[in-house]
Amino acid sequence: MFPVYLFTLMTFLWGLVGTPMAIALAEKFRLLDVPGGRKKHRSVMPRGAGLVLWSGYLLWALFTGNPGVEVPYIATGATMIFIVGYMDDMHPLPPLVRLIFHLMAAAWVVWPLPVPLWQRALLILWIAGATNAYNLIDGMDGLCLTITLITSLCALIVGSGGVWLPFAGLVFGVLLWNFPQPRTFLGDGGSTLLGYICSSQLAWSIFPNIFETGFFHIAFVLLFLGGVPVVDTLVAMTRRILTHKSPFEPDRGHAHHKLQDAGLPKFAVLIVLGAAHGVFLSCGMRLLGLPVFNFL
Repeated sequence: MFPVYLFTLMTFLWGLVGTPMAIALAEKFRLLDVPGGRKKHRSVMPRGAGLVLWSGYLLWALFTGNPGVEVPYIATGATMIFIVGYMDDMHPLPPLVRLIFHLMAAAWVVWPLPVPLWQRALLILWIAGATNAYNLIDGMDGLCLTITLITSLCALIVGSGGVWLPFAGLVFGVLLWNFPQPRTFLGDGGSTLLGYICSSQLAWSIFPNIFETGFFHIAFVLLFLGGVPVVDTLVAMTRRILTHKSPFEPDRGHAHHKLQDAGLPKFAVLIVLGAAHGVFLSCGMRLLGLPVFNFL
């Protein structure tokens, strides 16, 4: 396992050292997040963290000797997701265009899976949905990265450490620049990238456990494995529909907004939502029949 820990250290250092360089690039090319409206940060913030996450994952995938058969598919789809998100950061794209590319990237990574067609279709919708859900919860410093880190560590129950640990190292290296004193934001390129990688790697990790499993059982498994981002997004969309608003209309009604508006400091919000995310993931693992608390 030494190479795995070595690669994890390398990806962590890439995130830690590469982020300030990406910040400088974002400032040079004016890729900035300006406060105003629903955005409550006080100063202009460079959106450079996504570039570090994408380049770090891609370099790891290229130089580790293929730690999993799924990695080339995920790295290719992740590149599509990041480029679309990065373009959206520079010049907003129509939502339909983003959705089409997200579905294409999800289909690319799911199609090689040896599962029935209906399961492929369900996984495609879930990955595309999770890709966007991670973006929608990226409304507080450190939240999206913390959720991703928890997902990576919990996924060691079903997935290979050779795939998840280096990803966790990369995320942790970037997190130190995003929390508690943010120096950069993820941008849409970074947050959608994290959602895509998490959901794609989870799909490849769990597919041996979903053979001969019914639709509703798999749907509940995916709901729980989507965790806080997916559950929070579904709740927000349902609330908007019930109040006769567009389900895609942004607002400050997400869980992290509610907790902050109730007076909780950011660190407490991270603990609450991080714990909830861990519980959701544990429930999903149990539905798969996995010994969640005995895997060590």
